Amino acid sequence: MGDGAGRRRALLALPQGGLALIRALLLACALGAAPAIAQHGEQPHHQRFDDAAKWSRVFDDPAREEWQKPADVIRALKLHPDAAIADIGSGTGYFAVRLARAVPQGRVYGADLEPDMVRFLNERAAKEGLPNLRSVLAAEDRPNLPGPVDLVLLVDTYHHVARRAAYFESLRKQLKPGGRVAIIDFTLESPTGPPVRHRIAPQKVAEEMAKAGYRLAEEHRFLPNQYFLVFAPR
Repeated sequence: MGDGAGRRRALLALPQGGLALIRALLLACALGAAPAIAQHGEQPHHQRFDDAAKWSRVFDDPAREEWQKPADVIRALKLHPDAAIADIGSGTGYFAVRLARAVPQGRVYGADLEPDMVRFLNERAAKEGLPNLRSVLAAEDRPNLPGPVDLVLLVDTYHHVARRAAYFESLRKQLKPGGRVAIIDFTLESPTGPPVRHRIAPQKVAEEMAKAGYRLAEEHRFLPNQYFLVFAPR
């Protein structure tokens, strides 16, 4: 038999936990490659993510919970039930749907560059009975939020944003008093995620956000592959 058959036998011989780990690692790699909002620096993406139904099977795979820990992330954000939230690079709604359930009297805006992702998330919100969730089409230089928000969340998206200083300076104007920006992205040491040359160290994120007029308000360290930083305007 060829090498492919041998690899299949090896995979089948793994214990269930090993298969789950491999699945989670492959999922993290796919998420790291996703062009959620703009570009890796100034380099254009080589792949479009315009088939939302296909990518939902990746982005919303239950294996993601093992390392993304969405419930813990949302608890750490200490959201008020009536908060207004923007999920920039929302994709098929992995976080946006959970956020909408966490703020039943509030409002969640999902923002994405891909029209099919916007369509998919709006249809998903309707199917799942979430009238407080709305997806909007973002531009590369702004998220096009319909109104001011208490929190902006970017998950595996910051490293895609081009011209970050101008982007986040502009974003400050859309924060309510006391508003925050939470950034979750892959560490340089993570075994999964985008190519290391596209990752941004948390120290550099803090420096860039300081130049855009923010201060680091909180840092959470419970995610195994990602840093989790929360910023507030100075």
